[in-house]
Amino acid sequence: MTFIFIRLFFVAMSGVVGYQLGFSVSNLEVSTAWTWAVLGLGCGGIVVALELILRPIYVRGLSAAVFGLLFGLILSKLITSAFLLVPMSPMLAQSVQLAFTLVFCYLGMIMALRSKDEFSLIIPYVKFEQEGKIEDLVLLDTSVIIDGRIADITKTRFIDGKFIIPRFVLRELQQIADSQDSLKRNRGRRGLDVLNKIQKSSNIDVRIHEEDFPEIHEVDAKLVKLAKKIQAKVFTNDYNLNKVAELQGVTVLNINELANALKPVVLPGEVMEVRLVKEGKEYNQSVAYLDDGTMVVVEGSRRLIGQRIEVEVTSVIQTAAGRMIFAKLTSQQQALEKVN
Repeated sequence: MTFIFIRLFFVAMSGVVGYQLGFSVSNLEVSTAWTWAVLGLGCGGIVVALELILRPIYVRGLSAAVFGLLFGLILSKLITSAFLLVPMSPMLAQSVQLAFTLVFCYLGMIMALRSKDEFSLIIPYVKFEQEGKIEDLVLLDTSVIIDGRIADITKTRFIDGKFIIPRFVLRELQQIADSQDSLKRNRGRRGLDVLNKIQKSSNIDVRIHEEDFPEIHEVDAKLVKLAKKIQAKVFTNDYNLNKVAELQGVTVLNINELANALKPVVLPGEVMEVRLVKEGKEYNQSVAYLDDGTMVVVEGSRRLIGQRIEVEVTSVIQTAAGRMIFAKLTSQQQALEKVN
């Protein structure tokens, strides 16, 4: 909305400037002044149209082109000065100067745009980043910050890039930390501690994004709109946000999906050692848990609850909540039971 207002204001002021110019040029004739005002409005509209056309151009690329243009101008000036030492007519000298300027400015811009990543070798302390870096932007959701596992992931250096924390997400996190509910307050403060840990990570660049969408009240909807606008990925563990973002074409990094993918793979027939901790839902079942939280349901073992035994995997089922393993007592374990 702000950009639309600025564009309309610019076009209107272009018309006012055109009217003033026409009024002064035509010796105070109002009809001519209005003609110039229309011309001013047209010129303002053309400038706005050019701005919309040039919108996909990156500032980094434009900066490189400017440096290349300056380099070409300097080089053309030096070569032209040396070339003009040869006696020639003024007309030929102007043509040579124009040709050298055009050629070297063009070559300078093209070379700077193609090699802007190495441009710091020519101009010290100036480093142009690749335009494709925009796809490395990752927006953090409130839930994934409070979850806390993201800090451990960044320490492993399996993920790098640029983490973007929108101001409205930070505001929501602060509201949770100031909540009257002690549980919410502790979760919010843990989220703030996690942010401090992430900021100290050397391979992660954390930045606060100030843009907000006042017309949208839900934080999840704001997050999806911002991700689409700056072409970023969304890092979350919120199932609903995951589905909404995917429906709108936004790439989602779900920390729960990552955790499930990292769980050890077991195949039917493998033997493992588990500790039975409680009864199962069905008759004569008991339940054990692996170190990563995976549930193991063991048939015919209710009487062994509290013991550590060997079991044989019979099947593995993947559910929305995670992976579930079904097992039975090994033949050796069954023999021990018969002896007892």
